[in-house]
Amino acid sequence: MQHRIVVLGAGYTGAVAAGRIARRLHREDVSITLVNAEPDFVERVRLHQLAVGQDLKPRPFREMFAGTGVELKLAKVTAVDVDHKTVTVAAANGPGRQEREELAYDTLVYALGSGWNDGGVPGIAAHAHDISSRPGALRLRDRLAALGAGRPVVVVGGGLTGLEAATEIAESRPDLDVALATHGALGDWLSEKGRAHLRKVVDRLGITVHEHAAVTAVAADGVTTADGRTIPSAATVWATGFAVHPIARATTLELTDGGQIVVDSTMRSVSHPDVYAVGDAAMAIGPNGKPLRMSCASGVPMAWQAADAVAARLAGTKVPRVSIRYFQQCVSLGRKEGLIQFVTADDRAKDGALTGRVAALYKELICKGAAWGVANPTAGLPTRRRRVVRLPGSSAAAAPASAATAAAPTTAA
Repeated sequence: MQHRIVVLGAGYTGAVAAGRIARRLHREDVSITLVNAEPDFVERVRLHQLAVGQDLKPRPFREMFAGTGVELKLAKVTAVDVDHKTVTVAAANGPGRQEREELAYDTLVYALGSGWNDGGVPGIAAHAHDISSRPGALRLRDRLAALGAGRPVVVVGGGLTGLEAATEIAESRPDLDVALATHGALGDWLSEKGRAHLRKVVDRLGITVHEHAAVTAVAADGVTTADGRTIPSAATVWATGFAVHPIARATTLELTDGGQIVVDSTMRSVSHPDVYAVGDAAMAIGPNGKPLRMSCASGVPMAWQAADAVAARLAGTKVPRVSIRYFQQCVSLGRKEGLIQFVTADDRAKDGALTGRVAALYKELICKGAAWGVANPTAGLPTRRRRVVRLPGSSAAAAPASAATAAAPTTAA
């Protein structure tokens, strides 16, 4: 009987994990089912580009996983029962109709990721836009397209997502009055060089920055800050952070207070050893005992580690360990400007930073590399492990993988 592996979610981490497991184990020994609600891969790191009207390259999963043995199931995950090892999904079956199905698994890889975090602020659901999902980015796209010259747009959140959204909107729509509201000082986590360049770019793009402006309410025509200020807005973009998918909270998995699944160094649940969690859904510890931040940079090496651990444990071989550390934070500031902030292993800013057009090209290479890694999930796998292996008791010996790929460093950017 085949060992049943179910992967929930096909973002960067779920797609990489599914493909990497498939290329590590013989398809006669395992069945791999990848559950996702959409048929195409979503480049989440480019959703700010989609929101301003740029078209992204389509990446159908059926093409990406053709010949790998990964079965794609287009459905929404509605429940996970980790005690009975089942997943309940709902697939569209005609307009307004859904067909429910229960999937049994032997090993589960939970990669449902995260969405926007409203923080309980009144008015967000009714009046704000998010760019944490493709539907959200498309709704914002429609709203921006409907705005006439001079109308105000407010981006709330001074982190990477907020900076990329504000600069992208200001560059593509210089006729709009773009403002950025930040909880602290602009770029306060960056080095002195990084902060100076960021300030230079936002000034050149005409972005009004409201620092130390915690937003406490959102209305149809503006936002209100904790100190009583009112900032007019015809379109408010909420980018203050992410909240994990809520499905895990209804399970008996050990979770953090924020709903992340607690995992060990191999991304295995500390409470349920047949469950692995990767990406934003998991609480994993990085250098110096600090939790890995929610990001593609953390999630991809987490997926590598989980996939290699699953394959090794099933094959009865030594479980490899991926070194997950940081080297840089990459920020696009429109299509012509960028900022590469070099950081310590535990993600603290160093003095060095790369800026300008070269940094924009660097960030573009990072984005393209992330998408390429989804389609080439054995990237970063040492040659000695880039092989299809049989599970104990199978009839054939280990055989070479059908397609080798170039090695890449197993680290986070």
